Amino acid sequence: MSQFSYHQTSGVPLKLWDSAGPFEDGAMQQLRNVASLPFVHKHVAGMPDVHWGMGATVGSVVATKGAIVPAAVGVDIGCGMMAAKTSLKASDLPDQLEDVRSSIEAAVPHGRTDNGGPNDRGAWGEVPAAQSELWSTELDSRYRRIVEKHPKAAHRATGNHLGTLGTGNHFIEICLDEDDAVWAMLHSGSRGVGNRFGTYFIAAAQREMEKWHIARFLPDKDLAYLVEHTELFDDYVEAVHWAQDYALANRRLMMTATLAALAEHVRPFTIGDVAVNCHHNYVARENHFGQNVFVTRKGAVRARQGDLGIIPGSMGTGSFIVEGLGNAESFCSCSHGAGRKMSRNEAKRRITLDEHRKAMEGIAARVDEGVLDESPAAYKDIGSVMAAQQDLVTIKHRLRQVVNVKG
Repeated sequence: MSQFSYHQTSGVPLKLWDSAGPFEDGAMQQLRNVASLPFVHKHVAGMPDVHWGMGATVGSVVATKGAIVPAAVGVDIGCGMMAAKTSLKASDLPDQLEDVRSSIEAAVPHGRTDNGGPNDRGAWGEVPAAQSELWSTELDSRYRRIVEKHPKAAHRATGNHLGTLGTGNHFIEICLDEDDAVWAMLHSGSRGVGNRFGTYFIAAAQREMEKWHIARFLPDKDLAYLVEHTELFDDYVEAVHWAQDYALANRRLMMTATLAALAEHVRPFTIGDVAVNCHHNYVARENHFGQNVFVTRKGAVRARQGDLGIIPGSMGTGSFIVEGLGNAESFCSCSHGAGRKMSRNEAKRRITLDEHRKAMEGIAARVDEGVLDESPAAYKDIGSVMAAQQDLVTIKHRLRQVVNVKG
């Protein structure tokens, strides 16, 4: 039985999985704004982790015909999760898990350098051979085609960001499931180059709205859109799909490096049958309610019947491996996490270092003021979020982290 709430708007309805708690006023207004656009198909679906985002909420699913709103994808294009189950058990892990964390931090560039710059792979000559080959054979020619046409969309790092974690809410974890099996899990996307693409095309869409005298009719300038069958629309879709492929490759490289770092501290192991690599910020062509549409998921995971997905909580509250139920009303989607209940600045003001330290007891992780905005108290209760979407997914595994690496 579906458990969404129904809200009529001036445009299409809202169907919201909000039983985990009412959505904030700002997020509700953003959902209404999106619903008012004339090309939105059927309704707007809001997942239980909905919170305010630039232009469109994080945690919303929007199906459209004839146009795409780049802000409904966002700038962290292709951001998503990867998890792999190993043959290891909890008893195989060393007593000193801080050593495991240190090895992963050494293997996967993350965070920022001492001078405040992004931590990437450095000069091209320092990039590992596997990474260089992946960039040149799968991604380079497509990237060059995009930036030759849109030079202001180019990013300085490109291949050097492959295999790097980044900052913010991106993370790597070693986890245990309900049977004490060891998992490796990580969260990241298309890094600086994907962000650059997203920012560039949002601005390009805004210029299109001004050019065609549409801007003044939009409820929010960040809901500028690109019209299908135009050159700029096609260029955006190409750039988004490139960034999504880059993100998948980035997660694969980091997972390889993470498992190699773990191998330094444990007996030989294999990877089990369960391995998931899924986006939660992306666009896809799909069929819903009998129509071929573009679906933008900004902070949502595709959950068709049988699809495996990952729903993380926070750095101290565990995560879930889920299987989709194919709920048509959600456009076959589910939440991408717990969802923020505090902004980053608010979290830094309200959460103390002692509170964060207590929340992270038993987990080998950073405990400093630099991660207070990612502390568990900054997020919604993951248990309530999962209870609110029992008609969207079934839980296959509950994971609890024992090692956490933050960007």
